[in-house]
Amino acid sequence: MRNLSIYIEIDGEQRLVGFITGESYAEATFKYDREYMDSAYGAPISISLPFQEESFTAESTKSFFESLLPEGFSRRAVADWIKTDEKDYLSILSGLGRECLGAIKITEGDGKSTAHYEKLTKSQVRSLAAEGATRSTQILMETHLSLTGASGKVGLYYDPKGRWYLPKGDAPSTHIVKQSHIRLNRIVLNEQLCIMTAGNIGVDVPESFIVNVGEGKDSDVLYATKRYDRDLNGKKEIDGLLAPLRLHQEDFAQAMGISSEDKYEKQPLGYMRRMFELITMHSSNPIEDKRKLLERMIFNFLIGNTDCHLKNYALLYSPDLKSVRLSPAYDIVSTRVYNSIPEMSFYIGGELDFNAINRSSFIASADDIGLGKRAIENTFDSLADRFEKSITEAAENLTQSGFAAAKELKNDILKSGGYAQIK
Repeated sequence: MRNLSIYIEIDGEQRLVGFITGESYAEATFKYDREYMDSAYGAPISISLPFQEESFTAESTKSFFESLLPEGFSRRAVADWIKTDEKDYLSILSGLGRECLGAIKITEGDGKSTAHYEKLTKSQVRSLAAEGATRSTQILMETHLSLTGASGKVGLYYDPKGRWYLPKGDAPSTHIVKQSHIRLNRIVLNEQLCIMTAGNIGVDVPESFIVNVGEGKDSDVLYATKRYDRDLNGKKEIDGLLAPLRLHQEDFAQAMGISSEDKYEKQPLGYMRRMFELITMHSSNPIEDKRKLLERMIFNFLIGNTDCHLKNYALLYSPDLKSVRLSPAYDIVSTRVYNSIPEMSFYIGGELDFNAINRSSFIASADDIGLGKRAIENTFDSLADRFEKSITEAAENLTQSGFAAAKELKNDILKSGGYAQIK
């Protein structure tokens, strides 16, 4: 019988939430701890997992907790190293679950662990950039860190003096660091250009920067994003470094009870409508967050991001879990510059084909998202009118920072993204 303990950090304190139990990963179920539900601090860890006496189904359990795991090569590599089936999400969670996205911690056994930060040398940071997903997956195992997504990424601590540390045990990270994708040219520059453009145009984004450990080639750079689910306002120190508090988050797939494998809408299932309903019903400021969500969707269309699936939108909880808001934007990349499959991740105004989507498609979605057509028109036009200036400013800043390819990439985005379809 497998028995995994689920903890969550609330106002800086680790609280036992409940347990996942079962003879195998195929039948394992999650159940809330009675004391947690009865406590003054207790709150559901997901919109899809409201308080109830009974255990949740194996399907509901898997949909939420498997979404905490890496995908693709990283997941296969971890499974190989711990000698388990790639589908055995319980064993992988047991190995990686001490530091997840958000504030969840998963342990098997007594759950005791020390916390330590190990300073990285410049050569170690350089090897992380050069060695690709194999090195990043090794770090996942060393740090028991679970990060979602298919790209090579690790959680590291970055101090005010510009030094990098590897979190060990229960030590929290401050930044998510991604490697360049071997098959996608200039992916790090692509994401930084897009995120800077989003910030210029008014989209809520986290701090990010390119770590250049060489001459700026793909094998020399890493992409660092400050974690919006970490708060450095705490007072606890680890090895003389201020340890951030963990803030809980869940992506839209988790909140909607949809498995990772169904994060793309392949048949009309109303994903867009359900996303806005989620905000309407659960956000502490639904009017503002619906506007922000619409802006984000329009922006992804303008840059040509066809990989903006349900797991690339998230909800961020307050430190006490009592309120929830739309999180800052993340994983914003122009996929169309790589001649990606011409389909969006979900239907917009009844259209999935990227080449068939335009301003009218968003206006046609008015009933789905609960906003007036005039409000959608104004939002679309406002972003479209400022788009070229915003991306030009971002490209110029990156060029001045030593990334001359930013201007060429900017032109590629202007030609291949949705902006080209509305000009």
